[in-house]
Amino acid sequence: MASPDADPTEEGPDMQEEPGFLARLAPVVETYLARDAETGEHLSLLRWQMAERHRLESRETYPGHLTTSAIIVSPDLGSTLLIDHLTLKRWLQPGGHYETAEAFWHSARREAEEETGLTTLALHPWHAGGDRPFVIDSHDVPGKAARGERPHVHHDLQFVFVADPQATLAAQLDEVASARWHPIGELAGVSPRAFRRLARLAG
Repeated sequence: MASPDADPTEEGPDMQEEPGFLARLAPVVETYLARDAETGEHLSLLRWQMAERHRLESRETYPGHLTTSAIIVSPDLGSTLLIDHLTLKRWLQPGGHYETAEAFWHSARREAEEETGLTTLALHPWHAGGDRPFVIDSHDVPGKAARGERPHVHHDLQFVFVADPQATLAAQLDEVASARWHPIGELAGVSPRAFRRLARLAG
């Protein structure tokens, strides 16, 4: 794997994609752009890194790498579950760096279960049981100095899950200060595209 100081334009064979990963990611991104992307959504950096065969599943890959996250909502779409992130010091949807899974949404669900303690997350029917992100959001993050990380980009595949607001929560305290349900409107400041799309689903 590349060091955090590696030049992403000078990648050697060890930075090539693991077998099968790009083949699985490519149709997910292509379908999203064809069916779900809004005007002005091009995912240009993600597509460039895919064309260059960067190891997007590795958190050591720069300038960006893959993450997955869970937009958790109540059955009536009136509330959303957010976590208070210790490093970024703000309320966000649960999620994290991609870890090997049979489907990208499985990675998102696993991260959400670890950070919230929920074990009954159900993939929203919008996904029709498939690996179709609700949102793909490429955004800048500051990196973590303690890990030697410099600023970089997270290409975040966001999936919607439904959960019972009465279920017991148990935050993962090494990275999450707390987990709490909020009015759905709070999602507008966390994932604006997800908020707009959920509003259309709610009618």
